Amino acid sequence: MAQPSGDRKKLRGPAGELEARIDLPAGGAGAGRAALVCHPHPLYGGTMDNKVVYTLARAFNDLGMPALRFNFRGVGESDGAFAGGDGEAADALAAWDWIDAEWGPRELCLAGFSFGAMVALRVAEERRPACLVTVAPPVRDLPAEYAGPGCPWVLVQGEADDVVEAPAVLEWAGRLAAPPRVETFAGVGHFFHGHLPQLRERVVAAVTEIMEKDEHG
Repeated sequence: MAQPSGDRKKLRGPAGELEARIDLPAGGAGAGRAALVCHPHPLYGGTMDNKVVYTLARAFNDLGMPALRFNFRGVGESDGAFAGGDGEAADALAAWDWIDAEWGPRELCLAGFSFGAMVALRVAEERRPACLVTVAPPVRDLPAEYAGPGCPWVLVQGEADDVVEAPAVLEWAGRLAAPPRVETFAGVGHFFHGHLPQLRERVVAAVTEIMEKDEHG
């Protein structure tokens, strides 16, 4: 079941308006950090209300960060049409700009699930986030010369994923000059059915470690 909670917003994107939701922690937007979460493939039913996307947003809320999730162009009430990844990366950059304008410039944690993870990896190469969380990234859709995001990075992968095959993802990540922290889930498929609480806990723990390292130099 989708997770529609969160305050609705309309953001200005490069192809028109983008439909978005804001998930706030108990203390409100606060200051210092925020999170941006990208959803799965628009042509296969992916939306900002996907359960994994919502779980990632709530994990960042647990860390005291407001989280913005949004629909890529052509999804839900967002204007435009699917653009093969390039346009969706531009949408994500526009959402990042909205965060800076609305909440003030702050360190941003960027996250994505499946197609959204691929978009997040591309965005992180262009504009360095404070941290990156990718769940089941379809690495076959990245350029062959992709060198890595150049920021602290957590890669989460279900070992029984039948959409994004774990061996290919893990082998690819291990070849990078600066490989990510890898969190694997034994026996877990693409959509983390029955394991969303554990996903939330593991993301909170991994990002906490990243933030603590950053604070202590």
